[in-house]
Amino acid sequence: MSETESCLFCRIVAGQIPATVVAESVNSLAFRDIDPGAPTHVLVVPRRHVPDLAGLAAASAAELADAVALAAQVADDEGLPGYRVVANTGEAAGQSVFHAHLHVLGGRSLTWPPG
Repeated sequence: MSETESCLFCRIVAGQIPATVVAESVNSLAFRDIDPGAPTHVLVVPRRHVPDLAGLAAASAAELADAVALAAQVADDEGLPGYRVVANTGEAAGQSVFHAHLHVLGGRSLTWPPG
């Protein structure tokens, strides 16, 4: 099985695994996290498989910008007065799915540091 065939987010992008999609663009897909860390917790993933955010930046600045713009659209669509965008890069940072993605978090006060 190839990396993209076994990747959870690639399978969601391909429609093989159901997800609650809230927004999409040509290059990115946004869907609700199944284990939310805030009242609003949406994942924004590039449609192309790239293991992490640094890899996405190296592969295509335009696709990275598209993901960030879609994150902002999600926050606006959700009516968030403020929000946080998080990208965990590497296992030590808490990345558990090795397909680049952004977490859009909001709907409550978010403390700093995030922990």
